[in-house]
Order: sequence, then C-alpha cells, then structure tokens
Amino acid sequence: MVEAVEPQGPERPPGRRFFWPGGLSARLLILTILFVALAGLFILPPALAAFEEKWLLDRVRAAELASLATEVAPDRVVTAQLSSQLLTGAGVETVAIQAEGMRRLVLQGPRRDQTPYLVDLRDQAPTSWLTAPFQTLLGGPGRAVRVIAQPRFRSADFIEVVAPDAQLRAELSRYLWQLVLVTIFVAGLAGGLVYLSLNLFLVRPMQRITRAMERFRADPDDPSAHLAPSGRRDEIGRAELELDRMQADLRAALSSRARLAALGEAVAKINHDLRNMLTSARMASERLSEVRDPIVAQALPRLERAIDRAVKLASHVLAYGKTQEALPVPAPIPLAQALVSAAEEAGLGEGDLPVVLHHDIGAEVEIEADPEQFHRIAANLMRNAREAIQHEAPRRGGEVTVTLGRDDRQIVLRFTDTGPGIPERVQARIFQPFSGSSRSDGTGLGLAISRELAQAHGGDLVLAETGPSGSSFELHLPQR
Repeated sequence: MVEAVEPQGPERPPGRRFFWPGGLSARLLILTILFVALAGLFILPPALAAFEEKWLLDRVRAAELASLATEVAPDRVVTAQLSSQLLTGAGVETVAIQAEGMRRLVLQGPRRDQTPYLVDLRDQAPTSWLTAPFQTLLGGPGRAVRVIAQPRFRSADFIEVVAPDAQLRAELSRYLWQLVLVTIFVAGLAGGLVYLSLNLFLVRPMQRITRAMERFRADPDDPSAHLAPSGRRDEIGRAELELDRMQADLRAALSSRARLAALGEAVAKINHDLRNMLTSARMASERLSEVRDPIVAQALPRLERAIDRAVKLASHVLAYGKTQEALPVPAPIPLAQALVSAAEEAGLGEGDLPVVLHHDIGAEVEIEADPEQFHRIAANLMRNAREAIQHEAPRRGGEVTVTLGRDDRQIVLRFTDTGPGIPERVQARIFQPFSGSSRSDGTGLGLAISRELAQAHGGDLVLAETGPSGSSFELHLPQR
C-alpha cells in the first residue's frame, strides 16, 4: 500500500528563525516603520527629561510663591494649619531659602525617615539630565525628591524644596505612554506614506522592468516583452533605456545566430556535392598538367593551390556559426611571398585598370604564423579593398600598400588601400558577421573570419583609420 504524500512548500534554510518577507514592497514598509520608531526612541529621553524638569520647576515656583506668605505674617511665622495649606497647595513638603550664606527653613511639613534624592536644576550635566526621568520611573514608591533651583520672586542664593515623587512618577508614566503611542502612530503614518511614494516611483517601475525581463527570457520574440522607455531622467529611466538597448542587441544576436544556423544547414547539404565537384576539378587539373602549353603551365600551379585550399576548407568547415577552427600551427613564412600569393587569390593586378599591391618588405623577412590561416586573413583584407575600390571608381584602379612594424612583443602588418573609406554607420559593426558589409551584395563574413583567425594566434585585427582617402587595417600577431 502506497500512501499519498502531500506536496510541501520550499524548506526554510537552516538557521533562519525570523520572518523576513521576500517582496521589496513589504521589506520597504517594515524597514521604514522600524527606522521611524527607532528615531522616536532617540526622542524619548530628552522629551521625558524636559517634562520632568518643567514639572519640578513648576513645584519650585509654586513653593516660592507660597513662601511669600511668611513675609507678611507677624514675626514671619505662620500657623501650622496655614503652613500645611500652603505646602499642600504648592505640592511640596518642605521649603527652604538660602540668602547671604544663611539657610532658613520657611515652610516645613512632616519629616521623612528616607533621605530624598537630589536634583539641582541650576547646573545639570547632560547625562544626569537624560537619565533622571528613568531614575524616577524605576525608583520605587514612597520616595521624595529634593529640588534646588534659582529663585525668581525672591532675592536669595537658591530655593530648596522637598516633594513626593509619586505624582511625578505617575505623570511621567502617562506622558511616556503618550509618546509611545504618538511614535507608533507617526511611524505607521510615515511608513505608509514613504511606502506609497517609493512604491509608486521605485517599486512599480522595478516590477515593470522585472516582468519585461521575465517575459523576454521566456520568449524573446514576444512583442509584450519589449519595454518601452518611460522617458524618466533618473536611474530607473536609465535602467529602462539600457534594458531596451540590451533587448534589441540580443534580438539582433539571436537573429544572426538563426541565420548562421540556417547557413550551416545549407552548407551541410551542399558540402558533399561540393567536395565531389572539387575532386573532379582536381582530376581535371591533373590532366591539364600533361598538356605542354606554356600558358597552361604558368596558370596551373595557381589553380592547384586554389583547389587544394577549397578542398581543405570544405573538409573542415561546415558553417561559420558551427565552425570549430583548427588551432593555428605557427611556422616560418616568407612574408613577401605570402603577400604576393594572397594578392593573386584576391584578384589584385587583374584587368585593364587593376588594383595593385605595393610593399617594401625584403624577400628574407619571415614571420611565424599558420600559413593557411595567414593566407586567408591577407586575402580577405586585399579582396575587400579591391572590391571597395572597383565598386566606387571602376575606371581608375587603386593600390593596396602593406607595411611591417615591430615592437618587443608583436609584429604589426598595416594594410592601407586607396578606397572610398568605410561609412560611419557601418564602422561600429564592421567585424560582426552579416552586419559589417557596406555593400548590398556583401555578406560581412570576411572581416569576422579574419579577426577570429587573428585572435586565435593571440593577436587581433583592428580598423586603424578610415576616411575619404582610404582605410587602414592593422593585423597584430605575437612575435615569437
């Protein structure tokens, strides 16, 4: 018998013993209330101290006024009944005054067995002033307070009163609860207002961005996943704008990848037939080698090299997007000879108004690179230059100049043409496949492949400069 087990929610991580909401809105509300309540706790001590000081000072002033009755009494002595009435009205038990160094008991009530604690209102330290209310609240019942203050209605050094602190403790306690309730109300009100404000201006836009990201992750082609920027000029607006740009870039990358996949499938289908055609071409070239014609003998090596490269490329490359380029195998290459061979492959020097190659590199100069991959890089650069020149000005020809530079770690080959330059709108994506061509009949793969091969060598291919007078590409290769 198999018992059904009810699904359980996600387990709480070990050691997590308090509730903490997962939503940003709830966390914001809780933190705002806590911070406002904490600020209220800092206000409590000075508010209670000020309340106690005022209460004691009121008792001192009332006792001082009551003591003036003794000035009009015969011999400055009042009856016990009048003294009790005056003390009760002032809310104190004893009144004394010190003048000219002489302390005189003006009104006296019943004596206490317990010594009252002292509060000197003339000069209180901040620490004792702040802690005095808590000493009153926590001191226990039946205590009395001895208060010394500067007189207002008499000419004396100070006035001293003794008062029971039961009423003070009760009023302090009531005032404390009032402050606590007010603090809780203000904290809740402030927390709610801050929550509503931030929820409107921060949390909701962030939720909108988050939902757009989730929809885009689920289906990049979903139109609702597009986040239209709101036009805000703050950080939220910048985040929306950057997300919109990122989505556009990712869509372009996914579209390019889809095109690469389609191209890969197409190349995979024709690869078998292409290799058969190349095999037939190789057999035909072998038969041509038996012909004793000087023109055929001169053109045959170039034809054989082209067929060999095509066979090797068809054998190892199925599609650019799925190509796993072989790791370069560096070997010494006679640079001048390699450039001439690449120029022949690129079609330089052909036609009535040709694009010609110029260089001042000696025949003894060698570099270390993979011969086949270096040939592809140089041929791509020269072919692009020839096509750009002939497309812009087919009746005047042009030049491709190659110069060699070195430093301690790299060699730099600079390919400079006399073409029309690269349009500014294309420069940012010139090395992106299917995007970098400025001509309608170009695929934009040549520079992308060349840069990938250069980086596989540990170097790079960069656009050094471009303009109406021509363009310059720099091929950086490590110097071994």
